[in-house]
Formats: sequence, structure tokens, C-alpha cells
Amino acid sequence: MRFCVAITVLLLVLVPNDVRGETFERGLAVTDLQTLHELDGERLGLNRMLGLSRAAPLTNDALFALPSMAPLRRALDAEFKRYIERHEATLPRETIGIGAPHDFQLFDSSKLYSADTRFVLAGIINRMDRAYVAPETCGEIRLIYRLTQIGETAPSRLPMTLNLVLRARLPADTLGCAEIARRWLASDPPLALLTSDQIDRIETNLQIAHAPKSASREFRTDYLQKVFRYDPANRNFVEAPLENQIDRDRLLGDAALAQDFKAWLLAPENLAVFDAGTILIPDRFLATGSVASTPAGLARSALQPSFGLMQSDDAGRHAVFTDDDVVTALRASARGIALQNIRSLAGFARRLNDISCGGCHQVRGIGGFHFPGADALAPASSTAVVPASPHFTGDQPRRRDILNAMRDGIAPDYSRGFSDRPQLPRSHALAGSEVLDGWGATCYRPRAKPADNDASFKLWNCAEGLSCQPVGADEMAHIGMCFVK
Repeated sequence: MRFCVAITVLLLVLVPNDVRGETFERGLAVTDLQTLHELDGERLGLNRMLGLSRAAPLTNDALFALPSMAPLRRALDAEFKRYIERHEATLPRETIGIGAPHDFQLFDSSKLYSADTRFVLAGIINRMDRAYVAPETCGEIRLIYRLTQIGETAPSRLPMTLNLVLRARLPADTLGCAEIARRWLASDPPLALLTSDQIDRIETNLQIAHAPKSASREFRTDYLQKVFRYDPANRNFVEAPLENQIDRDRLLGDAALAQDFKAWLLAPENLAVFDAGTILIPDRFLATGSVASTPAGLARSALQPSFGLMQSDDAGRHAVFTDDDVVTALRASARGIALQNIRSLAGFARRLNDISCGGCHQVRGIGGFHFPGADALAPASSTAVVPASPHFTGDQPRRRDILNAMRDGIAPDYSRGFSDRPQLPRSHALAGSEVLDGWGATCYRPRAKPADNDASFKLWNCAEGLSCQPVGADEMAHIGMCFVK
């Protein structure tokens, strides 16, 4: 029962009103439904952003008929096929299919290509905090579109988002990073300057299957994540590796590649960036797809990279990292680099997970989404009116700090904490909220002897009146959630 309560609290995003106003209305995101509706019908609709002259909204049959979108359709169809084949290998065929009669209910992919669905603009997110990836672009601006069924009397949202990622600045732009940041912070986001020339990639996230709770199984929902980079030469979107999504199976099956990865990541200069959360793992170690599960613990060996990379798997393949490898590297780095987050084996394992696309979306999301967007059709009492997850909300002070530094011509500190907890030095405005240390927050369960507490997590406390309690069946887990004593 406590596990269900924990999931519920993750959906509510109960943060103080002043925090919500500061983060959602000034400089970091556009979430006002009327504004989004107007922009979707005008210059920021997907039809306009993909360079089409048509004024009418772009339904999905027409969207996926575009030559530029053909690679997306092929890649998504292939992922559906692989997903079904994997599950049919372990479950009776009749238990997998579309709709309620099946134990494992698949997303109806026909709706993805239907004339009765389209992607509706659900949010605009300032991600100039990602300028460390390519400083000359000043980071990113993301247009989040939510898949919506429109052929019904009352339109209904479907569990998929399409994220159109734009470079915040092109090399020929006259505005610099400081001026772009200033305009966003002054509540005058330069949306009129956004054009299709700035498109870098498309990111998709869809609920590929759902398994309701049964007498023999807890509920489980799987989310497929893909990335497609825009190829200007061929004018289409090409399947690409997901940022920092370590290809666990390939590393475990290729000893030379695994050794190469271990040597690269544990090099002191890379370990420091890994600790800061700003590392960019080379493509040769990465996967082109991720299936993230919620709740996260249900299939951790297959979905969370560290559990496959730090211990042998069921097939007897040896781990990429041994405990001695990590401890030796951490000790060596500690002599020359002050690590902020990774101070233990458990901290190293957690960082391996949360820098990946799948691992991050398993942490404190609304299902498998960090920004599903608010739904104007939902009743006020519904959690569907919440536009973003606790993870998204908790990261806003860090993003604002970086934007302020850009505006003022100061070198930004791009570092971040773990996805589970907002970065402590930047989180004073979140104190007492469930995002940081309030009811439902991720916390560390202290050991009987203070000396035994894990240095990576020992400051993950609960607010007064709450205690850190286990979630689920693992009464010995070190990481829990804050609940009433």
C-alpha cells in the first residue's frame, strides 16, 4: 500500500506556490494553455516548424507521410517488433496485445499514423543549461508536443510526447547568449525568433506497453525512448544514439569494448565530469533506444545500466566494473579532484543510471515523462493538470542560476546533483516541499552507526515530522521516501 501512496505523491508535484510561480512563469518554461494553444495554431505548430506552407494542423497520417519522417516510422516500427518478440519469448502469445483483455497491453501503433491524431504543442522549455554540450549554440529550446486523438467529440491525450529540440542560437545570429538569456529572464522569451533552421533533433517517448496489477504481479508500464538527428544534407531525421544511454548488452558481449569503456570513464579527467553530471559518453558505447520501466525496480537488471555493468548477469557475463576498479579510481581522483556527488560505490552506480535517458526517466517522473504538459480538458482535481514531474520542478533553481550567469557574462556552473534530489546548494527555495525533503521525497535511511552512512547520500534527509521509510518489499534498502513517522 505504501508503494502505491509513493507513486501517487510523485504525481502531485506539491511545491510551494512561490516556487511554482518563479519556475514556471519566469524565464524557464512556457506552460500557459491559452498561449500554447495560440502558438500551436500559428508559427510553432508542428506543420510550421517542419517547414510546411499548409496552415491547417498536421495530422499524423500526413506527418509520417513526409519524406523527412520516413526514418522515424521505420525505426519505431522496428522497435515495436523487437519489443513484441522479446516478450513473446517469455510470455504466452495470447497474453500480449492491444486492449484490456490482455495481461500485457500494447500501445496501438496504428493511432500513431492516423488521420484522427496529431501532436499538439504542450510546453516550451528553456534548456540553455545544456550549453556545455555545444557552447556556441547557447544550449537548447525544446518544443514539447503531446499526441492527441482529435477524431472524437472530446479530444483525448495519448501517452506519447514528441520533443522538437532547437539550438537556442545559430552561429550567424546577431543575438548572443547573454541577450537571449536576458530576454527569457525578463519574461520576454524570443519565441518569434525560433525557426526550423534551428532544429537539431527529434526525441520521442511513448508508453509502449502497460501491465495492470494482478494477483501474481505488480503493475508495470514500459516507455520507449528514441532520438533522431536532423540531417540537413538529406533533409530527414536519422536514428541516433541516445545521450549517455550505455549499451549494456553490447558492452557485456564485447570484452575489448568493455575494457575501452572502463578505461575511458575511470580516467580522472572524465570521472570528474561524470561526477558533475555533465559527461558526454562517446557514441561508440551507446544504444539507439531505451525501454524504461515504472516502477523502476521491477526490471532493474535489464533497464538500469549500473546493475548490468557492476555485477555479472544471468547469462554469466562478467561485469564491466568491479568494486575494486571503482574504489581505486575514486581514491585516486580524491587526491586531486574534489568530487561533489560520487563518494561511494553506490554513488557511482546511481550516477551511471541517472545520466542515461532511461535511468533519468525512471526517477521521480509522472509515469515515464518529465514534462507531459498540462491538459486543459482534465478536471481541476485530476493529476493530469500537472504539467511537469517533481524531477523537472526540482531542477529549476539550477537552470535559473545558469541562465542568470549567462545573462551577467559569468561562466556558468553546469554541475547537477543526482536526479533523485535537487542540488543542495541551489535548492533553498524548495525546502520542505516534496521535491526536496517533504512528504514523498527521496531520502537516505541512516545506519545504526553514523560511520556506516553512505557518503554519497547521507545528506538526503526528511523535513521535521517525517522519517525516511522503505518503499516496497525491501525493508533493508538504504534509499527510501519521506513519510509521516
